[in-house]
Amino acid sequence: MKVTALISDELIAEAMELAQAKNITETLKIALQEYVATQKLKAASQMIAAEPLEFYWTAEELREKNNS
Repeated sequence: MKVTALISDELIAEAMELAQAKNITETLKIALQEYVATQKLKAASQMIAAEPLEFYWTAEELREKNNS
């Protein structure tokens, strides 16, 4: 997909340096992948916070099950 965007040279330069990318396209791909991954992690953590994991056995019970 071809895109035209107005982004400051300073921001692009900083992003390229941090991403260790060779060009703007690679920089934008890395930045978007990182953004999507971060948003997915946030959504997962919010879901876990809303409905925390429940453990049915104590640590000792789990050790006993693993040793048998």
